[in-house]
Amino acid sequence: MSSLLRIVRFTRALAPLYTAIIVCSVLTAVAGLAVPFLIGHATDTVAGAVNGQTATGTAVRTVLLIAGAVLLAELAVTVISNVGGWFGDVMSNRMRTILSVRYYDKLLHLPQRWFDGEITGTIVARLNRSITEITNFTKMMSNSFASMLITTVAVLAISAWYAWPLTVLLLIVFPVYVWLTSLTSVKWQRLEGRKNEQIDIASGRFAEVVGQIRVVKSFVRERGELADFSHRFRSTDATTREQSTHWHRMDVIRRAFLNLIFFGIYAIIFVRTVQGAFSLGEMVLLVQLMAMAKAPVESMSWVIDSAQRAIAGSKDYFRVMETPVDPRTAAMMAARPADARDAGHADGTAGELPASAGEGAAVAAPTAGTAVVPGAAPAVAAVPGAPVIAFREVSFAYEDGEDVLHGIDFQVDRGEKIALVGESGGGKSTIVNLLLGLYEPRRGAVEVAGHPSAEVPLDQLRARIGVVFQDASLFSGTIRENIAYGRPEASEEEVVAAARRANADAFILRFPDGYQQVIGERGLKLSGGQRQRIAVARAILKDAPVLVLDEATSALDTKAEIQVQKGLDQLMAGRTSLIIAHRLSTIAEVDRIITLRDGNIDEIGSPAELATSGGIYAQLLALQSSGDSRKLAKFDITG
Repeated sequence: MSSLLRIVRFTRALAPLYTAIIVCSVLTAVAGLAVPFLIGHATDTVAGAVNGQTATGTAVRTVLLIAGAVLLAELAVTVISNVGGWFGDVMSNRMRTILSVRYYDKLLHLPQRWFDGEITGTIVARLNRSITEITNFTKMMSNSFASMLITTVAVLAISAWYAWPLTVLLLIVFPVYVWLTSLTSVKWQRLEGRKNEQIDIASGRFAEVVGQIRVVKSFVRERGELADFSHRFRSTDATTREQSTHWHRMDVIRRAFLNLIFFGIYAIIFVRTVQGAFSLGEMVLLVQLMAMAKAPVESMSWVIDSAQRAIAGSKDYFRVMETPVDPRTAAMMAARPADARDAGHADGTAGELPASAGEGAAVAAPTAGTAVVPGAAPAVAAVPGAPVIAFREVSFAYEDGEDVLHGIDFQVDRGEKIALVGESGGGKSTIVNLLLGLYEPRRGAVEVAGHPSAEVPLDQLRARIGVVFQDASLFSGTIRENIAYGRPEASEEEVVAAARRANADAFILRFPDGYQQVIGERGLKLSGGQRQRIAVARAILKDAPVLVLDEATSALDTKAEIQVQKGLDQLMAGRTSLIIAHRLSTIAEVDRIITLRDGNIDEIGSPAELATSGGIYAQLLALQSSGDSRKLAKFDITG
C-alpha cells in the first residue's frame, strides 16, 4: 500500500482530477443506491394491487412514476459515470506523461556507470511496463474505489436498520476476504518479479536486435536471436503456471467463504420475509442491496491483482528514480523551472555556458545564442594563469578491480594542441570520458580552468567542450537538426557555414530535401564518412573553447580528410585541443604528444622530440614508413 500511496504523492499535481473523479464516483453510487429502493417500492405497489389493497389505476400511475424515477437514476448513473470516465482518461494520460517525463529526466542525469550495466531496450521495456501497470491501476481505483466505498458503507447502514445480523455477516466477510487475498501477495509478487525480469531482458534484446538488424542478418543470427527470445518468453510459462495455480487455489477458498456467508445472508432475508418481518418490497430491496455489496467483494481479487501488478511496476520504477545522481547533476535538475520538473516540459536550456575561445574568458560566461536557466548554479570563473585542463595523478577503474589508468599527470595550456597516442585500450578514450565528467577518478583530480572538475557544474563543464567521437552518434531527425544539436537556435546561415567548413555541404545539397533530409536511426542513410562530417560540423557550430577529437577523421577517405582537416585547423586556432589520432598525419602539427602504454604515460614531448626518442611515437613512425599495417593496427594508427 505504501508504494501506491507513494505514486499518489508523486503525482499530487493531479489532485484536482482525482477530486473530480471521486465526486463523480460518489454521485454515481448515490444514484445507483436509489434504484433498489425504487424497485422495492414498486414491488410493494404491485403486490398491493394484486391483493386488492390498492386500486389498479392508482397502482399503475405509481409504478409508472417509479419506472420514470428508475430511468432518471440510471440516466444519471450513465451520464455521471461517463463524465468520471472522461476525467479518468485525462488523469491517466497526465499521469503517464508525468511519470514518463520524470523517468526520462532521471535517466538523462544518471551517471554513465549506471548505463554501463544496463541494456537500452530493457530500460525502455521497464518504462512501458511499469507506467502502464501503474496508470491502469490508478485509473481503475479512482473510477471505482470511491463508488465501492460509498456503496459498501450505505449497504452496511441500511442492512443494520432492517436486520443487524445482516450487518454482522457483512462486517465479517470484508476483512476476512481481504485477509485471504493478501495471503497471496508475497509469493505472487516474487513470481511476478521473476517473470518481469525475463520479459524485460527479452524486450531489451528485441530492441537491440532491431537497432542492429544489419549485423544480425550479415552473421546469419536470425535463428539464434529468435531462439533466445522464445526461450525467455517460454520460461515465463512455468512461472505463470505456478503463479496462477497459487492465485486460483486461494481464489477458490475466498469465494467458497464468500458463498457460505451470503448463504447465511439470503437465508435470513428469506426466512424473515416468510415470517412477516419484511414485505416483498423490503425483501427485494435487501436482496438487491446484498448483491450491490457482493459485487465489490467479488471484484476485490481483481482489484488486488491489479494493485499487485502496480506495486511490482512501481518498485521497478522507483528503483530507477532512487538511483543516486552526480551531485552536480542534482544541482542542474533542481535549477530547472518548476513546470519542467513537475509537468515534464523540458525547455532544452543548458544553464550558463562558457565563452567561446576568447582569452581570459570566465569559465561560464554565456555564449552567443545560448539560453540561461533561471536559478542555475553561479558561473565559475577561471583561475588566472591556471591551465585549461590538468590531470593530477589520476587513477581510474571502470569496475572494482584493476585500474585502467595509473597516475596520469599532465596539463594543457590555453590554445595548446595535445595529441594522445598509444595502443588500443591504452586509456586514450578513458581520459576523454574523465574530462567530460562521465566518470570520476578513483584517485587524483581532473581540473578545468584551475578548478577540480568535481566542483564545476556539469552543464558548465560540458558546454566548454566540443567533441567529435569516433562513432558519429547521430539521431534520426534531419541533417540540420543533427548539425544544430548543440545549438538548436542557430540560424540557417550558421548551420550551412559549419557544414561547409566540415566539407559536408556538397553532399547534403545532393539529397532531395537538402538540410531537411531525414537520415534514419543513427544516421543509417548516410555513409560512414558522411556521418563523420556531420559530427564534425556539429562540433564546429558549437564553437566551444575546448575541442576534443576522438579519432574524428577515422571514417574519411584521404581526400575528405584533408578537406575536413582544413576546417578543423581553423576551428582549433586559438582553442585548447585534445586529439586522439587515427592517422599520424593528423597530429604532425600538434604542440605536444602524450604517449600511453598500459594506462601509464610513457612520454610527453613535441613531435620532433618524440620522433627520435625511440618510444611509441618513434616506433609508429618507423612502422608507418615500413608499411607494416599489421603492427600498426594494434595502435589504431594507419598511414
